[in-house]
Amino acid sequence: MTQVEDPAPQSQSLAELARRHGLRPAIARPRFPVYLRQLWQRRHFVLTYATSRNVSKYSGSALGQLWQVLTPLLNAAIYYVMFGLILGGSKNIDNYPAFLLTGMFVFTYTQRTVTAGAKSISGNLSLIRALHFPRASLPLAYTIQELQQLVISMGVLLVIVLLTHEPLTLFWLMIPIVLVLQTMFNIGAGLVLARLGASLRDLNQLLPFIMRTWLYASGVFFAIHDKVVNSAGLPEWVATVMYLNPAASYIEWMRDILIAGHTPPQLVWMSCVVWAVVALAAGFWYFWRAEDRYGRG
Repeated sequence: MTQVEDPAPQSQSLAELARRHGLRPAIARPRFPVYLRQLWQRRHFVLTYATSRNVSKYSGSALGQLWQVLTPLLNAAIYYVMFGLILGGSKNIDNYPAFLLTGMFVFTYTQRTVTAGAKSISGNLSLIRALHFPRASLPLAYTIQELQQLVISMGVLLVIVLLTHEPLTLFWLMIPIVLVLQTMFNIGAGLVLARLGASLRDLNQLLPFIMRTWLYASGVFFAIHDKVVNSAGLPEWVATVMYLNPAASYIEWMRDILIAGHTPPQLVWMSCVVWAVVALAAGFWYFWRAEDRYGRG
């Protein structure tokens, strides 16, 4: 009996056979410039997806979209009583209500964006497996969703700042610059957490503790230099490290704009720019490297 020769030798892998006949993976990672171009082509989808999530998020509640503003305001009221009055955090701080609200609103923007980004892939597996699109669209949409909510919150914050007798100055024109830089950082951080959250199932359990620690380390309730150096007697470099924390940097710059008596170290402005550029570039690259693995398994 003559043995029939196998047309595909065992030494030849299926991948090599597929390439030889012009077959390509159904989900392949495109080159980075192509990937960015694909994201830009789907900008309308990203914006529509973010807007629809905002509309539906509070559709089942009686107060609806008002919760976008009420939630940080209620949190700020609780923290004002606890940290400002009971624990004396308002000592040596001019206009503590504006100081606290600015910290709360700015930090909440980053906190909610990063937390949502961590769930953007693992929480949308059915969409990812059904449709082909750049997966970075999802963390981007979550960032835009939080940015839309921040715009409303910032309007309320500016009214409150004026009611506390802070002057309206030309420095307020810098508010969009700070928010753009913070948004760049949030996008990068959200992309990093999105990739980690897609593979590390325990990350969502750890995030609340990480966010709480970040909150306390960002000077939301207290003046960093006064508490760290003057009260606690710690070295100056400890306060400097805390100022370089990205959340603290954006908070301090926004306070510098809105509160006349608040003067942070000049290094926070440079920190804001560096964090924005590095986080955005590194976040996109890190997320793109695993593009062909999202939704597998």
